[in-house]
Amino acid sequence: MTPVTSVLKPAEPDSNPRWRRVLRHPFARMFAASLAMFLALALSFALMEALLPKDMLVAWPNLVAALACALGYWAYANRVERREVVELGASGAVAEWTRGAGLGVLLGLLTLAPLSGLGVYRIEGVGDEFPLLEQIPEMLLVSVMEELLMRGVIFRIAEQAWGTWRALALTTVLFMAAHLPGEISLIGMLVTAAASLAFTAAYLISGRLWLPMGMHFAWNYLFSAVFSVPVSGHEARGWLRGSMSGLEWLSGGAYGVEASAIALLAWSVAAGLLLRRAYARGQFVHGVVGGAAPRAVG
Repeated sequence: MTPVTSVLKPAEPDSNPRWRRVLRHPFARMFAASLAMFLALALSFALMEALLPKDMLVAWPNLVAALACALGYWAYANRVERREVVELGASGAVAEWTRGAGLGVLLGLLTLAPLSGLGVYRIEGVGDEFPLLEQIPEMLLVSVMEELLMRGVIFRIAEQAWGTWRALALTTVLFMAAHLPGEISLIGMLVTAAASLAFTAAYLISGRLWLPMGMHFAWNYLFSAVFSVPVSGHEARGWLRGSMSGLEWLSGGAYGVEASAIALLAWSVAAGLLLRRAYARGQFVHGVVGGAAPRAVG
């Protein structure tokens, strides 16, 4: 018999450009997506400052920056990942954002009501209505930018590479790190972690970013623009002249409501319920997700 010999074909060289091969690494993709967002953000601010008179620089720069940030993210996903950006799809966006905002308001009121009942939060007067309009652009920018970065970039790419649980852990740690001024307490760190888990669970459930964006916006806006309660250590001056006093573990101290034990309870329950729903719906990936495709829309 004639012996059978096998000939191994040499591997074909990778025809992709070097930059695309580099972007196969999850951290490189996170960096590139973040860079696309923040370059668009910086460019928008520079253009607004150059083109608009000073009396129009109150609201427009933040609104344009939020749009530019989203466009930068969309451009990266569309041109580099070469996919449809379903997480920013326009169909049903307003309804999803509104549901998220409603949930954010509910969580805010469930936090504020016990604090008011205990005498920790007091309304001392009513100011003008200007803060209600003035803070909308700023809070929109914060919610859009942070959710694009944390859920759209970091969580989404990490989940594709390492699965849902590890992506949840990474996103939560980074979200906490981004909210670490000197005056934050242990309770404040735990509230931030619980809020991050809730926002991520909202993304898992819907497969889109509108739901967590609405939640994020409504929570910040309610306390800062309406009730004059500091959020993440930022001083607030809203429509109702409110103040927090009493034990720091209840009032949150200088950091504000997000360092209150009541807020920790509210966000922990919300995160638990939302994560449970996402898990029950099969939205958790236990292994590695190949490619750059987004998760299915819920």
